[in-house]
Amino acid sequence: MSQVVGDVLQPLESSLAVTTSESARQKQKIAALKEKLQVLESGHAVKLRETNYYMSKGRAIRRIVTLFDTVEDMISKNDRRCDLDKDKDDNVTLDQEHLQIGYIALNHALPWFHPKASDMEYEDYMLMLKKLRQGADAAWGDDTSKLKSLVADWVNREFNPNPPVDPEDKHHHGFINDASGRLLCLTELDWNNPIVRAGIRDCADGYIVTEMSWPAFLYEKYSADQNNLEEGLFKGTLLLQAFNAIFMSPSSAKEVAGEGDGADNFNSGKKVKTHVAQIINMRKLQFVLSSVTSWCSVDGNFDYIPFWQNIVDFFERPPGRAAQ
Repeated sequence: MSQVVGDVLQPLESSLAVTTSESARQKQKIAALKEKLQVLESGHAVKLRETNYYMSKGRAIRRIVTLFDTVEDMISKNDRRCDLDKDKDDNVTLDQEHLQIGYIALNHALPWFHPKASDMEYEDYMLMLKKLRQGADAAWGDDTSKLKSLVADWVNREFNPNPPVDPEDKHHHGFINDASGRLLCLTELDWNNPIVRAGIRDCADGYIVTEMSWPAFLYEKYSADQNNLEEGLFKGTLLLQAFNAIFMSPSSAKEVAGEGDGADNFNSGKKVKTHVAQIINMRKLQFVLSSVTSWCSVDGNFDYIPFWQNIVDFFERPPGRAAQ
């Protein structure tokens, strides 16, 4: 440092710096670092809350949106539909229609999704999709685990099978067990006939159970009128119990009697966006009744993807003017 004396630059005899102790300087550095840490922790807390929010909202996807389709596929389909609308191209497949229905249901379940996704950076957007998927998968696992013991108890109480349905041993579920086999049997087949039971278990011609017919557990009193297959459809007691257990509480399932307002509302014929929760629940119940030990889309000759799509179409694309 220096100073001007007359016209001559002279050096300062001493520094203008204020002397402070080493301890004080260290405390100041620590205070500055703590302030930076608080800023970082605040940002981390916000990110954590956001992540938990996406995961909690993602639980709705496998419950009230779609059972098989991914969010990415539904978004891509909607984008393609927008492009097709611009080009006036009506060449849309049935699978694409199902994806579009799913995207509509997604936006009803998560109304914030579309505007938020439009304004996000790519990395934040991909993180959001990842957390939504994790939440969806977690909800599926939780629901299936909850139904394992509940459904076994309901079936044992109602049918009193011998041996009883064991919630811990799915190898003895499905058509091996008389009670679960009766519920999974197609309505056009008579489970009480020993020839039919043997034919189903052996996958003999004429007795193969596929997704193209309705299983008995979907029907009120587990029986269908072959001259009117819509009568009593989706009013099965077990089906309504499973719905109540997942979407309300396990205790509320005890109140289901398979008739009255609850069942009437279930079969009211409204659009799939208001009934997709019940539709998805059918698959969960069927999975618990079956002998399949882990989640897959095909069980023997029964493919659950077209089964799911058939039910969606029943609500969304009913045949005939009267049905609509």
